[in-house]
Amino acid sequence: MKSDIEIAQAAEMKPITEIAEMLGLSEDDLELYGKYKAKVKLDVMKRLKDGEDSKLVLVTAITPTPAGEGKTTTSVGLSQALNKLGKKTIVALREPSLGPTMGVKGGAAGGGYSQVVPMEDINLHFTGDIHAIGVAHNLLAAVIDNHIKQGNELGIDPTEVIWPRVVDMNDRALRNIVIGLGGRAHGVPREDSFMITVASEIMAILCLANDLMELKEKIGKIVIGYTYDGEPVKAKDLKVEGAMTALLKDAIKPNLVQTLENTPAFIHGGPFANIAHGCNSIMATKMAMKLSEITVTEAGFGADLGAEKFFDIKCRQAGLKPDAVVIVATIRALKMHGGVARDKLTEENLEALEKGIENLEKHIENIQKYGLPLVVAINRFPDDTEAELELTRKKCEELGVAVALSEVWAKGGEGGIELGKEVLKALDKESNFHFLYDETKPIKEKIETIAKEIYGADGVKYSDKAEKQIKQFEELGYDQLPICMAKTQSSISDDPSLKGRPRNFSVTVREINLSAGAGFLVPLTGPVLTMPGLPKKPAAEGIDIDADGRISGLF
Repeated sequence: MKSDIEIAQAAEMKPITEIAEMLGLSEDDLELYGKYKAKVKLDVMKRLKDGEDSKLVLVTAITPTPAGEGKTTTSVGLSQALNKLGKKTIVALREPSLGPTMGVKGGAAGGGYSQVVPMEDINLHFTGDIHAIGVAHNLLAAVIDNHIKQGNELGIDPTEVIWPRVVDMNDRALRNIVIGLGGRAHGVPREDSFMITVASEIMAILCLANDLMELKEKIGKIVIGYTYDGEPVKAKDLKVEGAMTALLKDAIKPNLVQTLENTPAFIHGGPFANIAHGCNSIMATKMAMKLSEITVTEAGFGADLGAEKFFDIKCRQAGLKPDAVVIVATIRALKMHGGVARDKLTEENLEALEKGIENLEKHIENIQKYGLPLVVAINRFPDDTEAELELTRKKCEELGVAVALSEVWAKGGEGGIELGKEVLKALDKESNFHFLYDETKPIKEKIETIAKEIYGADGVKYSDKAEKQIKQFEELGYDQLPICMAKTQSSISDDPSLKGRPRNFSVTVREINLSAGAGFLVPLTGPVLTMPGLPKKPAAEGIDIDADGRISGLF
């Protein structure tokens, strides 16, 4: 079997102008980045604003394991299958971050015969969106310290600056730093930190803005710290929101590419789902919905993270109403949730599988809480046995949930026909979509609703710091914002060691970050970090390029 990158490099791509023509777009609607990539001008949305919206399908998954689930692969394969079934379909995905690409995860453009291409470009610098976000973020950081150095007219307390620096790389050495050393000419010394760029509030804002002016408005609302009197200081107080937005004038435009089977694909924005809201941009989703009959999109990690935030944050801010959900599961991952070691996953183990299916059951229950039709996609691996597949199918049917085998990795769109047909049946059902909570409720009530309803926790504990912050946010009027939980992706609970369906546990909130520009509060639970580190053997060690510029090692 060829590697993902070998399959991608052998693909027969169409010029991106032809892909655009399939959607009714002309070359005048595009800003070309070579032959196979383009940004779509924002004028397109103005022209199409009164047009009918497509159906919206969210692809989510069970709790991730090292065995893999294949959510992006399934999203791409499903879009290809739906096109084969005669439905004009677009897939809308996030952009990969260079940190995970060079670290643990490797490439993030799908896999096998269900990929988006050009795969190398998408996984590396693409159209420069993430770099633009990093520069805009760091401009604000530079202006903050310059303001303090130049007399501090706003009275910013250097110990209360909460705006870090960012870099799009996994670099644990930058988590905690000291800046301004070297004497008076070099600034005011203070403690600072770095986050990975995709954890930046600027990334969240870009993905949650409906247009360029809303982007600027949201940037202006960013709280960068507090004065000596405890008053919030915003980006607009530093008069820098215009310059930051100018740096993002191209980044806000959705990126158009294609799949291996020439299905149109929007890839735009890349917030993490364990520390941000984990969805591609509102702009790309809405544009896809104006240009297609069905839009397939995804949300990061398991349904307890990405799907919950897609519903309660993205759909709330964008006014979106999803029509159906696909939950991706693999036999291998379910067996891991049932206690099977990674080196034993190829062996049939029905007892462990049945125990692991409890994880899938919880995610099914959670989607049903939102009133949405759903389909379980079993992402098939060659070593899955018929007995294991039948047990999983039977369990889903007992729960009254449609289930379909997916072989899109090996067969592309053809391998997703069964799944596509089930999704079409789900789209014929009525969506009774509603949010999990009322954002005007008290902060603790919203946090506890998510913890109890989605995670299955018995309750929530708060550190003294979190209690103090809740009181502060209530006094400042930030208590009526939605909640964006920062939690491990490795468990439905806040403890990464608890697999399957954890029970009899409580969630501990150690602190709460304010993202006033993005419009949500971020409770930090467990050992979640906003700057990942590299593993002992980074994926970067396997990536290479030859004299002809041909890249290898990106999966």
